[in-house]
Amino acid sequence: MRKLLLLTSVILVGLVFIARLFYLQVYSSNSYNIFEDTAILKEFTYPKRGYVYDRNGKLLVANQPSYDVMVIPREVEPMDSTEFYDFCKLLKISKKDYIKKLDRATNYSTRLPSPFVPQLSKNDYAVLQEKMRKYEGFYIQKRSLRSYQTTIGANVLGDIGEVNRGIITKQPYYKLGDLIGKQGIEKTYENILRGVKGIKFIQKDRFNKNIGPFKEGSFDTLPKPGKDITITIDSRLQAYGELLMKNKRGGIVAIEPSSGEILAMVSGPSYNPNLLVGRDRSKNFSKLYRDSIAKPLFDRGLQAMYPPGSPFKTLNALIALQEGVVKTEDRFSCSMGYRYGNRKMGCHVHRSPVNMNIGIYESCNAYFANIYRKIIDKYDKPSDGMDAWSKHIKSFGLGNYLNNDLSVGQPGKVPSAETYDRDYGKNKWYTTFTISNAIGQGEVLATPIQLANMAAAIGNRGYYYTPHIIKNIEGDTVPLNFTIPKYTTIDKQHFEPVVQGMYDVYNKGTASMLKVKDIEICGKTGTAENFAIIDSVKTQLTDHSIFVAFAPKDNPKIAIAVFVENGYFGSRFAGRMASLMIEQYLKGKITRTDMENFVLRYSLKHEYEKPYSGEPFGINRQTSLVPIEENEFQKSLKTKAEITKS
Repeated sequence: MRKLLLLTSVILVGLVFIARLFYLQVYSSNSYNIFEDTAILKEFTYPKRGYVYDRNGKLLVANQPSYDVMVIPREVEPMDSTEFYDFCKLLKISKKDYIKKLDRATNYSTRLPSPFVPQLSKNDYAVLQEKMRKYEGFYIQKRSLRSYQTTIGANVLGDIGEVNRGIITKQPYYKLGDLIGKQGIEKTYENILRGVKGIKFIQKDRFNKNIGPFKEGSFDTLPKPGKDITITIDSRLQAYGELLMKNKRGGIVAIEPSSGEILAMVSGPSYNPNLLVGRDRSKNFSKLYRDSIAKPLFDRGLQAMYPPGSPFKTLNALIALQEGVVKTEDRFSCSMGYRYGNRKMGCHVHRSPVNMNIGIYESCNAYFANIYRKIIDKYDKPSDGMDAWSKHIKSFGLGNYLNNDLSVGQPGKVPSAETYDRDYGKNKWYTTFTISNAIGQGEVLATPIQLANMAAAIGNRGYYYTPHIIKNIEGDTVPLNFTIPKYTTIDKQHFEPVVQGMYDVYNKGTASMLKVKDIEICGKTGTAENFAIIDSVKTQLTDHSIFVAFAPKDNPKIAIAVFVENGYFGSRFAGRMASLMIEQYLKGKITRTDMENFVLRYSLKHEYEKPYSGEPFGINRQTSLVPIEENEFQKSLKTKAEITKS
């Protein structure tokens, strides 16, 4: 009986072991995770990041080889003092740096590889590649860094940098040391440009030595290269815009009205995109980031919200026609301004009385104050009139992000009845409380890209395409949203008198000195008041110079908005720059060299220093013209010649 019991026990135990082995081999094989197997080394192979071309096929962004020294902390063996010194010298780091980097890698993972010294140059790699074998736990991994084939368009192109822990947590695709688009198109089109990493699984023996591919490489994958993209930017026009903005602050955005493609997107001051490549990226980025005065990383074309000033008057003219509160021939008097109650909105000297055409080309504040009041007062309550007005304004793309493919932006501000109910109390305000909206001041704010889009909508006589930066994706299509026109609330027939008024701005109005031969340009000058808090006091600074335009008059090829901070009246700097950009794009050359020389020769740096130097802003806040040094001017002319040849 005992023998039978023993035999039964042995058989039962054997069956249990067989069943367990069968379960592990058959049913549990799916739970095996090769990434968690500590006996297998995982080596990632990085794909070629997609190239970036401008609208004319010029290569803007390529790749260059880079080499990272990687570390697996648990495999690092102790070094004697001589070896440790030689190793640090080889990597050009200090003892303190070594400890800090190893601690960082250990905190991430003791068994997974992470970057120890990233982004070595070719020369450093040549020295290191043979000697690295002596140091256990370290190896060199090849990858690509960006190589910017241009010195312009930093705000457009953006840059790539290392992922942080927050990104790794949200997107498991990325590992410590991986690179990701941080700004510009590198950020917006990261998933398209980056490609997909490949991986090799390498078997290790019990002595932790590599013995070859795991299962003959059957689990290995090849990297998939990123896709090339073509962007809408005209690199010559972009370079010219950045040259014109030199020694100034502001933004220029140019759009092709028939498609919404962004031709140029200038932010001043700018910087060379190559500064944010390689081992000096962190140092250079910190320097740019800490410049809290010039703010070179702040994209003024997309993020700066300014009072739109007089260009905004064109929208009020269109709304007045649509609402039927005014005819084009209706006239209003102007006695150096518009009086309401015991207050007065000033205006410059010009003929009076004024109809719509004269009101636009002479930029008469009194005319637009009158028609604005008629728009709001058409309704029984100011709140209803304000909401109707606000709806019209927003139909031109103001007051929102435009739903574009740009990595940064601001919505601007278009007030509604709710705005004034909040400020003054419900039903406790009147039209005159909001009268500054008539001339693009007050609560209205807009970015340069919004005003360029507004100009495109006027040039198109009532519709626009969403401004966008992508023109073509290798093997793919442009998002459908960018190909569908967005219509304003203004009927087409109301645009012609406003377009004519903008055309007459160049022929006999505030921009008559900015005409360009053989190009019919429609534009609108603007001067926006500029305030800053200095020593806790709201201080009025030199006005901003603003200009919007499109050309030619019929079937326009370019629409543009220019903001020059502290540039004074619209035609002084912004108007000249807009006319030059239009001529450069449509003709490919400049005939108005007098305007070009003016813009290149005079700087506004002294204006930007005044809030910090205590220097007064001058009579009527007018900018005193300060020329740059002659050798700097000659360098600018040389740069212009190079742009023309490119």
